Amino acid sequence: MIPDDFSVEPAAWSVDQADLQSVRHAVFVIEQAVPEDEEWDVLDAQSLHVIARDGQRRPIGTGRLTPEGKIGRMAVLSEWRGRGVGEAVLRVLLEAAAQRHLKKVEIHAQSHALGFYEKAGFEAYGEEFDECGIAHRHMRIDIQAVDPRPPVHAPNRQAHALASQDRESLIDAMIAVASGARRELCIMVRELDNELFDRHELLDAIRQLAISGPHVQIRVLVREALRSHSDAIRLVDLGQRLASVFAFRTPVEEIDRQYPGSFVVNDRGGWFERPLASRFEGEGSTYAPGRAAQLLASFSAIWERSETCAEMRRLDI
Repeated sequence: MIPDDFSVEPAAWSVDQADLQSVRHAVFVIEQAVPEDEEWDVLDAQSLHVIARDGQRRPIGTGRLTPEGKIGRMAVLSEWRGRGVGEAVLRVLLEAAAQRHLKKVEIHAQSHALGFYEKAGFEAYGEEFDECGIAHRHMRIDIQAVDPRPPVHAPNRQAHALASQDRESLIDAMIAVASGARRELCIMVRELDNELFDRHELLDAIRQLAISGPHVQIRVLVREALRSHSDAIRLVDLGQRLASVFAFRTPVEEIDRQYPGSFVVNDRGGWFERPLASRFEGEGSTYAPGRAAQLLASFSAIWERSETCAEMRRLDI
């Protein structure tokens, strides 16, 4: 099941210092034996911080972006690792870097965590080096500046709440999220409902994203098998024509297949979620990067555990 028991949000050192320090002390000072006088520095007061909190608002993860564009102090409490917290924190930090129009972001990554950062697009360079008694590698990522053209549904990137009670309002909400995407749109559904995905308004929004430029990616997780080519035929046909943009997978792990809801999330902080896929009711936002990062991280984790949709292969997708 997609975890919904943590959130990720910006933090200020002047306000959240105690919570930020509690996570870093537990991970770096206690667990990794980093000398305490090396853990805290003058950059803490100058950096943008991100904090993850559990359902009771207790701090469980941290990260920071320094003024010169270096991500660091990435830490997640041991009992929360493997649940998408680190991925969510990193995505919010990269979004902040893009908003600041940084061209590159650097990180000193612990060598054992190279794979984690490579999945996010970082590339390692140079030789391994020692920092606080721990092996590290330099890594960097090219940052694409935030598109200066505001999405049509959110002028000046202001957040607008989304809600649905019926099919029409659900389609409107999904159009808002699809229209707000820059390069990535992720859709998790129980089935490809042709009463929803064959509606030309929604399909046109998805198509416009698909043909908007290079490096666009639209990933669809479908939990139930297609009954025939007639299921969401227009979305399936669009995926067939733009096979380099679209990818369809089916979850195979029982915990993923039993998730009761559906959601759509983009790479610019927009998301919409229905707790029950069988109902129209749902909520979301055109710009809530913390929740969007959480959903994207969870989607990616399930995606890695899923298989290419066998029905799509039979339909020559």
